[in-house]
Amino acid sequence: MHATPVPPPLVRHARAIALTALIALIVLGLAWELWLAPTGSGTLALKVLPLVFCLAGLLRHRMATYRWLALLLWLYVTEGLVRATSEGGLGQQLAIVEVALCLVLFGACGVYIRRRLRSAPEGGDKDGDKAEATA
Repeated sequence: MHATPVPPPLVRHARAIALTALIALIVLGLAWELWLAPTGSGTLALKVLPLVFCLAGLLRHRMATYRWLALLLWLYVTEGLVRATSEGGLGQQLAIVEVALCLVLFGACGVYIRRRLRSAPEGGDKDGDKAEATA
């Protein structure tokens, strides 16, 4: 039985920021579509479902989840930009907050991925899978 190495502080901070931003994005999406500025019957609240699935991977330090989330976020950025320019009032403000949260989350994912790859053992592969098993 070997001890699991503790991730470097920057990796831990990036993970904490990513988790906080992801949870905030989920809460924002639900509140937006169900209570604050709903656009119909509330079915647009389902848009947060892919984000909910990412929570488990972030909690488990899954490198693949951070990578996929960094790509998935651009759909939410696009939605936020479209709604920020087409809606007014509270909907527009919520769209701007959505874009800001996406950018913070993207930056945290980028820092997490880069630092994890840099701190991977020399024998680890380029995808960080070996480091993933030990982190």
